[in-house]
Amino acid sequence: MALPKKRSSSTRGKKRRAHWKGSIPKLIKCPNCGNLTMPHSICLECGYYKDKPVIIEEEAE
Repeated sequence: MALPKKRSSSTRGKKRRAHWKGSIPKLIKCPNCGNLTMPHSICLECGYYKDKPVIIEEEAE
């Protein structure tokens, strides 16, 4: 197995990993309530997905 002739510094390794940054998730407005949500997911505020109610809240009596 090949071995390095000289030790690589920690700075060299950090330069190699400089572009491994995480990205901010994209947010869209819910067409029903206008709240920002992740795309392709149910809105947590109103419970709608693609203009259809998915989570139906029962009324408390």
